[in-house]
Amino acid sequence: MKKIPYGRQNITDEDIQVVVEVLKSDWLTQGPDIKKFEDSFAEYIGAKYAVAVSNGTAALHLSALALNIKPGDKVITTPITFVASANCVKYCGGEVVFADIDPATYLLDINKVRALLENAPKGTYKGIIPVDFAGRANDLEEFRKLADEYGMWILEDACHAPGGYFIDKEGEKQNCGNGKFAELAIFSFHPVKHIAAGEGGMITTNDEELYKELLILRSHGIQQDPDKRVYQHGVWYYEMQELGYNYRLTDFQAALGLSQLKRADDGLKRRKEIAAIYQKAFKESTFIKGQSGVVEGHAYHLYVVEVEDRTGLINFLREQNIFAQVHYIPAHLMPYYRQFGWKDGDMPQSENYYKHCLSLPMYPTLTSEEQKFVIDTIISYYEKNQ
Repeated sequence: MKKIPYGRQNITDEDIQVVVEVLKSDWLTQGPDIKKFEDSFAEYIGAKYAVAVSNGTAALHLSALALNIKPGDKVITTPITFVASANCVKYCGGEVVFADIDPATYLLDINKVRALLENAPKGTYKGIIPVDFAGRANDLEEFRKLADEYGMWILEDACHAPGGYFIDKEGEKQNCGNGKFAELAIFSFHPVKHIAAGEGGMITTNDEELYKELLILRSHGIQQDPDKRVYQHGVWYYEMQELGYNYRLTDFQAALGLSQLKRADDGLKRRKEIAAIYQKAFKESTFIKGQSGVVEGHAYHLYVVEVEDRTGLINFLREQNIFAQVHYIPAHLMPYYRQFGWKDGDMPQSENYYKHCLSLPMYPTLTSEEQKFVIDTIISYYEKNQ
């Protein structure tokens, strides 16, 4: 069997053609495909505005800046995420406070967040960064109520969840990143994500002022609107009004992202089919401690199982050319965050999850034969080692 990774991009001839067309055009960086991609993505998600940036980490950083995180500001997030979700706070001089996960969902536990807030003076915490981990949507309606009670903002890390949703109290679908409950949301277009642009990210919002601020911040803090410049020196004049960054996406990446977006629903449908097969295959297995399962609104960037003897299994799978992966090492146990006092035992649910978790191959072009091979190989390992 050929190598089976945990994730893989799918680049079609149509994708290649649209990139070639841009490469032959007059634009490579901030050309017309950027706005087309932004508008199409905003429509897909159901948000008013979208800002394309160079990657998901840049999206997080710009969002943190736009939300005005200052040195010493405390922000709550989950340990089970890629470290960028926390790092964006540190980029601004803020303090990251981790809260444990709900072991049933692998998401930030709102009860743990509430406990933090109840045991501190109001105003101690400035914001919450819930992560739609693996593609499962947080119930942001509940987080919004909590945030409003304590005067906090919400930044939704939806990198794993374009096309994901939860059902609100009125029985309505609420798409990840639609801006109804969070001030800002961010997405990633890394090759293993739903929409691959090589690299790239997107910020979505319904707040026009935040949108305008993000446009300035992503391009060196330069004001493009002549009516809002301090000075008027001529048609050639440009004006840096604040400290920004070069976090722009290229036009050919936007063209690739736009092409991929057109078949995003097909990819999501296939991911759900793969998840259902995993769920059925492992439902009665004694070596499975937990799994992503079949959940309405789940976007299935990852399909996670919790297993006994994770180290033995992952080594065995690699011998069979199956490259399952671990998502994630708890962020609070990274050497960088340990220096701020975080230690083993602080987040028991996250740490227990980490001991057992394994992300199985999950991508739309995974064939039925390949998935069966993955399932059979896992079962055979435990049959041999019982």
